[in-house]
Amino acid sequence: MSVRERVQVGRSPIHGKGVFARRRLRKGGYIGTFEGRPTRSDGIYVLWVFDEDEREVGVEGRNELRFLNHSVVPNAEFLGLDLHATRNIQPGHEVTIHYGEAWEADD
Repeated sequence: MSVRERVQVGRSPIHGKGVFARRRLRKGGYIGTFEGRPTRSDGIYVLWVFDEDEREVGVEGRNELRFLNHSVVPNAEFLGLDLHATRNIQPGHEVTIHYGEAWEADD
């Protein structure tokens, strides 16, 4: 099943666009993979992850997951570039992640 079958982009009450569940997403379940091109520059749709050698690498998002919004109580998290639900997410609910400690400091 593709990421588009699991989620859709829509208007978010958090900020601009957001990612919303199309179907029930079960706790621990795979939602999708953040797809894009490698980058060394930070930007609005850049996800920073650690590679196998524990180096931080950026990926400039090109699919629906680039519209994930921040929450202090997220319902999903990335394991590498793969997004998984941290609790059950009902259809129509926004899928959120925690942007990290640096983001909290900027709030």
